[in-house]
This record gives sequence, C-alpha cells and structure tokens, in this order.
Amino acid sequence: MRDFPDYPFQPQRFDVRPGIAMSFLDEGPRDGEVIVMLHGNPSWSFYWRHLVAGLRDKYRCIVPDHVGMGLSDRPDDAASAQPRYDYTLQSRIDDVDALLKHLGIDGPVTLAVHDWGGMIGFGWALRDPARIKRLVITNTASFPLPQAKRFPKRLAMGRDSRLGGWLIRRFNLFARGAAWFGTERALSKPVREAYAGVYDGWDNAIGTQRFMQDIPLHAGDRAWPLVQAAAAALPGYSDRPVFIGWGLRDFVFDVHFLDGFRKALPRAIVRDFDDAGHYVLEDKHEVLVPAIRRFLDANPLAAGA
Repeated sequence: MRDFPDYPFQPQRFDVRPGIAMSFLDEGPRDGEVIVMLHGNPSWSFYWRHLVAGLRDKYRCIVPDHVGMGLSDRPDDAASAQPRYDYTLQSRIDDVDALLKHLGIDGPVTLAVHDWGGMIGFGWALRDPARIKRLVITNTASFPLPQAKRFPKRLAMGRDSRLGGWLIRRFNLFARGAAWFGTERALSKPVREAYAGVYDGWDNAIGTQRFMQDIPLHAGDRAWPLVQAAAAALPGYSDRPVFIGWGLRDFVFDVHFLDGFRKALPRAIVRDFDDAGHYVLEDKHEVLVPAIRRFLDANPLAAGA
C-alpha cells in the first residue's frame, strides 16, 4: 500500500458484493463505542484520518471507502460487466449495512458524516433510527438542495454534460480541483496527492463521476425518494446529542445547508468557521478533533443502550 500523510492505519478489505472488495478502517478497542465515519465525493477515508487518530484510543472507528473510491475496488457499471456495480445512493447504503453486519456491529452507533456521506448515513439510518445515538455533522446534506441555493455550475458540468463527464474521467478534474480549492489552508503536495492521486486514470475516476451523476435534484431522479425520506426523518434526531462542524467557505454545502441543519436540530452544538472550506477537517482539525472528543466524552452512551 502507498504511504499517505498522517494515515498510519492498516486498511482491511472484504467482499461487500461477489467479486467487489471494500477497503475500510477498523481502529480502536473492539468494545469501544462505535463511530461510523462516512466520506463523500471526491474524498475517501483519508478525510477522517485526524479524527480517527484522536479517538481510537477509546472509540471504535469504522471508516469505509465507498466502492469506486479510495482504496476500494473500481468495478465497471456496464451492462455486460462482471462483476458489475450500480453506482447509486441505494447501493452505498446497502454497502454500509453489509460492512457493519460483516463486523458484527448490530448495536448503537455514532454517525459522523461529510459531503454525500450525509445522505448515505442518514439513508442507512432510516432502517433503524433508534440505533443512531449521536451525530457528528460536517459540511453535508440530509435534504434536497435548499430553495435559496443554486446548483453549482461546476457540479452541473459533471452531472449533466457528456463533455464534463469525459473531462472528469480523463483528467481527474473533480478530485484534483477539490484538493486545490476545497480548503482555505494551502495543503501540502503529499496531502493533495493523497486526496486526488487515488483517482488518476480513466478507470480509477469512475466513482467520482458516477457520484455526481447520481445527485438527485428533481422528482424522478433515482435517489429522490431516499432524500425526501431522510429529510422528513431528520428532525427526529433533535433529541440526541449533535455536534456540527462547518466550513463557511464551502461553495456547495454553504450556509444554506447549515441553516437547514440548525432548523431541524436546534439543540446541536455548532462550530462554524468563516476561514474554512469544504474539507473542514483539513482546515480546522486542530480545533475540531479535540472539540469532537470532548463532545463524545461528555455524552456517553447510556448503559445497555
């Protein structure tokens, strides 16, 4: 395995589907309270590395790389492909469920989410909301695009344009652009390469393109019913401890999305930063990791929960 900065972990693998391996981290004591950390697009478990390092002495951190992302396999989705993978939100949710079953984790969890990991996590939570005991939310969504927010042209290019899709696959534009412009802090070259280099090459970039093409904006889009259901369920978590860490300089998940979470979860602890971008845990990990640790330690799971 390649060396990645501040990523001293040993990923594990299992066949989430026949012939398709998922890479994941399982760090921390086996009897520790479980934190499931879900990344979005175009990142991977690397995004969570500082938080894993700050929690794994006490908490069990489960951090998958979604299929087609990070160190997981890159199956094709052509009709004739063997094995074939359907790059949809539902597939992502099913994969998280399969991973936790593989690990024998059937009890309460804390859900930590970023970017499209929010829809994956809150979509998975629909199966049994009572299992979600705490939430850690960073620059993400669990509801449709807010009315006041315009869909960014850079995403529309990848979602709706054949040329845009080709450019993403051919030149890895999305992952490389996010590594350059997803933070306010200038990332070192090794960190940028860790984020983007895993997607270099036509076959390696399939996940980043398919994620964009699956963004639901309207009724009729495949993921639309799941997004609607997650949005309806979100206020139901307002009785649980919630920590929100937010970079206000995010051109996608901006203050309009943060306001949606504030409205649905009015008791949440919110740390927002006007000098942080989309990869808020890159810009502010020195502040957020200890703050999240204090939040978890102050809100332990009840005995028998």
